[in-house]
Amino acid sequence: MIRVLLVDDQPLVRSGFRALLDAEDDIEVVAEATNGREGVELVRTHLPDIALVDVSMPVMDGIEVTRRIAEEPSLAEVHVVILTNYGLDEYVFNALRAGAAGFLVKDIEPEDFLHAVRVAARGDALLAPSITRKLIDRYVSGPLVATGAGRKLDGLTNREREVVTLVAQGLSNEQIAHRLVISPLTAKTHVNRAMTKLHARDRAQLVVFAYESGLVVPGSL
Repeated sequence: MIRVLLVDDQPLVRSGFRALLDAEDDIEVVAEATNGREGVELVRTHLPDIALVDVSMPVMDGIEVTRRIAEEPSLAEVHVVILTNYGLDEYVFNALRAGAAGFLVKDIEPEDFLHAVRVAARGDALLAPSITRKLIDRYVSGPLVATGAGRKLDGLTNREREVVTLVAQGLSNEQIAHRLVISPLTAKTHVNRAMTKLHARDRAQLVVFAYESGLVVPGSL
């Protein structure tokens, strides 16, 4: 059972998403919050698999909610998915840097919404390659190799660098395995080791790291 927490200040939005989720046999909405501060408290109480968090809310916005969840070791298994009205708005990249597993536009088709919740519950990033490129080209002016992100590359093996680059392209473990002619299990192992070395919460943060470190240059994919 996938346990979901809804965090949104609009009752109509919450009720619409709840109706969709509760109709599924494998998904359960455990609680609803009307603002960010309440959302963080309910995450601590219920430990959901997924927290669907509106990016713009009173009291505490979705970016700060994401940051606080990501900072607490006891909440490491909670995957935050940001909800936005505008798609590539100014907050999305900051939310990913704060630890979000991905983002969804609120007018998403119901079947795509349900699929996205299941993808996030598996720990995969909700970032299609085309969306990733738009995000990076819009919000990252260039590689930041002078920062700590660039220096952390030294801790990766050549194979792990390859894998992180492919993750940044939006490839799944199976697709990475096919590209590198290795088994899916080996691909998963490389991804997990890279995440551990880079202290990345999930694949979305690997994408951010790949661009901030200069491992992948905007416009090169």
